[in-house]
Parts: sequence; C-alpha cells; structure tokens
Amino acid sequence: MKKIEIVKANEVEIEPFLLSDFTQHKAAHSMMKKVTKKELKHLADNLGLVYDDAQIVFTKKLLSAYLLGK
Repeated sequence: MKKIEIVKANEVEIEPFLLSDFTQHKAAHSMMKKVTKKELKHLADNLGLVYDDAQIVFTKKLLSAYLLGK
C-alpha cells in the first residue's frame, strides 16, 4: 500500500506548463558545421588518400547535403 500525503492548496508550488520542457531539442541544427575544401584536403592527407579537386568538390557537396538533411 502506498502512503499518501495531504497538503493544503497554498503549499503547492504552481509553475506554467512549458511544452519545450518535455520535447527533445534538435541537436543536428545546433551542431551543424560548414564543410570546407581545406578541411577535406587535410583529412584526406591525414588518411593517406589520393585525391584531385573534382573529388574534393563532389565530397563537399555530398557532405553538405547530408548535414542539411536533404
């Protein structure tokens, strides 16, 4: 059996209902970062990948579209 505590109306704290308190925030937009060719070239160099400018441009477009959710 559960215990019940009876309180008076003036003892109850009332706060407004905010829907944002019960919903998840979309972190994807706040974390979104612009992808640059310089970063992609640096990453490819660190991974030891061979690339040319056409591949870097294609990769930049592909990653940007992915991050925007298109």
